[in-house]
Amino acid sequence: MDTSVSPIVVTVICMAVCYLVCGIPFGLIIGRLSGNVDIRKAGSGNIGTTNALRVAGPKVAALTLLFDCLKGVLGVLIGRWAIAAFGYGAGASIMDPGASGDVLLALVALSCLYGHIFSPYLKFHGGKGIATGVGVLFGFCWPLALLHLGIFIILVAITKYVSVGSITTAALVPVTVYLLFPQISLSALAIWAVLGWTVVWAHRGNISRLRAGTESKLSFTKRATKMDGE
Repeated sequence: MDTSVSPIVVTVICMAVCYLVCGIPFGLIIGRLSGNVDIRKAGSGNIGTTNALRVAGPKVAALTLLFDCLKGVLGVLIGRWAIAAFGYGAGASIMDPGASGDVLLALVALSCLYGHIFSPYLKFHGGKGIATGVGVLFGFCWPLALLHLGIFIILVAITKYVSVGSITTAALVPVTVYLLFPQISLSALAIWAVLGWTVVWAHRGNISRLRAGTESKLSFTKRATKMDGE
């Protein structure tokens, strides 16, 4: 008797689990555990690494970065293995760009990002997706992740604006994915484009502040004690 499970069914299960796990607001949790600090009450009000740095300092920011990145890495790696093993009954290579499962892996990656940005535990508000997005890229293809990390670091070093590095590297996701994997299916590439451009959309407030000249520059010592604009 055939006991195999449809790859679609396995993918939906993986997406649901990734969404719920990646929705865990580690920045908020770590801030509270480290000094009862609610990082949503100052700075940009965001739960991600940059605001954790601005409000609670480097230690909280480093831990937030680590956990937010890890949930993206593990979500994609486990999703790749689970769909290949239980859905296709094959090796993980079936999830590679251009193979049968490339669009399914892209959907899992998107669910990881959306869990972080639209956290079910915070009334569908969350982070802006950079740390988790980089984690997703590491789970997908580590050279691709290093390329985007390099773009981010160079732009932040030049401009001193984290948002400039974040927006640019996110916007380039479909370009770099296609350049590294020209064999990728059009459907999968479209999903990777949605992933990158969703991060750009999540930075719409930063874009407005950059245009207005009111965006905060990166600082490891200056602390935000009130909400931006107050």
